[in-house]
Amino acid sequence: MLRKLFFPLSAVLLCSCAGTTPLGGYSALSVVQQGELPPPERTDLFARDRPYLIGPFDKLKIDVFGIEELNQKEVQTDASGRISFPLAGVIEAAGKTPNELAEELETRLAGRFIRNPQVTVNLEETVSQVITVDGEVREPGLYPVIGRMTLMRAVATAKGTAEFAKLDDVVIFRTVNGREMAALYNLKAIRRGAYQDPEVFANDVVVVGDSRARRIFKDFLQASPLLTAPLITLIQ
Repeated sequence: MLRKLFFPLSAVLLCSCAGTTPLGGYSALSVVQQGELPPPERTDLFARDRPYLIGPFDKLKIDVFGIEELNQKEVQTDASGRISFPLAGVIEAAGKTPNELAEELETRLAGRFIRNPQVTVNLEETVSQVITVDGEVREPGLYPVIGRMTLMRAVATAKGTAEFAKLDDVVIFRTVNGREMAALYNLKAIRRGAYQDPEVFANDVVVVGDSRARRIFKDFLQASPLLTAPLITLIQ
């Protein structure tokens, strides 16, 4: 999939136009003239907003204050994002924040079972909110997104760039409101403060360029080696 996307992007680099403009031989691609890659819509991700929303297979630790039997209970959401908790039954946890799930548990436990229950829910492990970091990094793989994460932090999470990484061709692939988009960034320029370190979101794919990526982008990089602003493309 990534290889398929990289080659149309090379056509983007040869275009210079205003507004949203179709690209030469790729009628389904457009250059998007804007300052940064837009964030995904809530519908693009399942567990995708700030604060964190629980998703399928997340591991949670639930405490009911003062109730030893319900203290430090570790639960995992199933494939549909549900959990089962003593006295509370089955609960739809997916799409809720940990605080919202705690409130739901308090409501279910109150009255019939526990007077004025106080519940806390903490995220122990997530597999539903992850980004993919690939290419010339020391440890490519899937990494959880908890709170706010930027491109620089994502690369650092993958133990930094590899020896032969090309820092001036780093691509983020993202789905925004059901549309596939990609953006080309320059880590050197970000480090110098030429433009802002962009935020990354769950389901993003970050590819740190290598020699093959540099060959694809070579025309644009020769014309503008510093890449002082991200190049945004829309794959319609």
